[in-house]
Amino acid sequence: MFSTIRSRLILIGLMVAASIYLLVPRTVTLRERDQVTGAVRDTSVRQVPIKYGLDLQGGMHLALELDQSKQVSSDVKRDIDLALTVLRKRIEGIGTQEPVIQKSGDQRIVVELAGIADPGRAKAIVQQNAFLEFRITDETNALDRALPAMDRALRGLGVKGSDTATAEPSAVQQLLGGSDTTKKAGADTTAAPAVLSGLIRPTGQLPGEYAVAEPAFARVDSLLRLPAVAALMPRGLTLFWAGTATSLGVEPMRFLYAVEDRPIITGSSLVEATAQLDPLTNGPVVNFTLDHAGGRKFGEETGKPLGDYMAIILDQRVQGRPPTIEGQIGRSGRITLGGKSIEEARDLALTLKAGALPIPLKIVEERQIGPSLGRDSVRKGITAGIIGTALVVFIMIGYYRLSGVLAVGALALYVLFALGGLAAVDATLTLPGLAGLVLSIGIAVDANVLIFERIREELIHGKTVRLAVDEGFRHAMNAIIDSNVSTVLTALFLFQFGTGPVKGFAVTLIMGIAASMITAVFVTRTFFMIWLDRRPAMSTLSI
Repeated sequence: MFSTIRSRLILIGLMVAASIYLLVPRTVTLRERDQVTGAVRDTSVRQVPIKYGLDLQGGMHLALELDQSKQVSSDVKRDIDLALTVLRKRIEGIGTQEPVIQKSGDQRIVVELAGIADPGRAKAIVQQNAFLEFRITDETNALDRALPAMDRALRGLGVKGSDTATAEPSAVQQLLGGSDTTKKAGADTTAAPAVLSGLIRPTGQLPGEYAVAEPAFARVDSLLRLPAVAALMPRGLTLFWAGTATSLGVEPMRFLYAVEDRPIITGSSLVEATAQLDPLTNGPVVNFTLDHAGGRKFGEETGKPLGDYMAIILDQRVQGRPPTIEGQIGRSGRITLGGKSIEEARDLALTLKAGALPIPLKIVEERQIGPSLGRDSVRKGITAGIIGTALVVFIMIGYYRLSGVLAVGALALYVLFALGGLAAVDATLTLPGLAGLVLSIGIAVDANVLIFERIREELIHGKTVRLAVDEGFRHAMNAIIDSNVSTVLTALFLFQFGTGPVKGFAVTLIMGIAASMITAVFVTRTFFMIWLDRRPAMSTLSI
């Protein structure tokens, strides 16, 4: 098919043009966070479409373990495997270049993100549990009646309270219109000072909603977690805090919600989640869709308690104030994120789609690799490649003379083809990847060495130059194919079972071998054909 010089030159020209086109700098949009204002903005830059890995352009290295202080794992190995699957889905959604997400031993996960523009956002996405629940708020005031007993239990443990039981209605009650909790519960106003009763006050606006002064939030939360207090929680109820504080008058307050301990439905039934701005409020919302079984169950559960309030709970925190159930809800719903940005809404949608972590994760090691290290690595890698290539050129020309010059000319095209191939497959170049390119230069020259030695043998046997060249290329092909195929098979195993930089090495090695086969066999042969065509009477060959 490519037996003529013309057809070969046309094909080589097309490959050169395609490689140049693939390497032309393009305009890409990068999302960056302003270091002063903290605002996220899009920036357009022109860059060569070959991405750099963590070791070349810097980034973030995280080591994560199960946070068993929050939730105890019954099977650490299984939960690590599940967390690994969830993290891969989440980080693929961020759009980072060649992320490394792998296990280190049986109890640790290593995450490496190259060129990450917002490390804080990445850490939040990695650590967020994203467990979604819908629960009905309590309308029986059961917590009000349990507070005096909780106070007695705390005083028995030596916890002192403040004398607020006989005081006038608090600022919270005056603002929200609630009445005194202690009186509501029928407590004796001459009793000992209240502990929780003086800190937890019903708002009087929503059933099961209570307000706690933000400075007392941590204290109340720790008291409620005490086993003696938790044992007195009314049966069928559980408590969840609001995600953020709310300003009421001059004092910020944190809402506490008493809800049914059985959720209507959880995020395990969620199949889709998208973020957008509400056209009416211009605030961010997350629209979600449930699977058919989840939608049917959600519709049945919400069709019963019309007029009740439903708390939307994400990672043990109530999102906004519970809305009223005004009608049966099917497969689709909406989460309103007051005070959040559209970027945070997108991250929430991403984590919801990826699923919840089986056990919360904690960061046990964090390293920021700066771009200066990347520039240094690139410089050293390029220097090593130039020195190695220069030595190859010197040896080839010094030993094989004119034939070596033809091989070096083909080698120049090899570099162009290899880089163009990497750009075509959207590969990420790492330091081991640079090593793979330099190694494949040696492989390309090795194929030329086999061919040249075979041509030399044919010349020794008295064959003409043209026939010796034809026989040399034909007989050397078996050895070249065998050696390259065995190397490609090894690289494929590295790609399949390796991670991160190992995969980068495998990709560049495979691409380099493909380029070396084209240049060593096809391009070098074309150069010989051109040379022999110009000097048909040549009786000796410089080799």
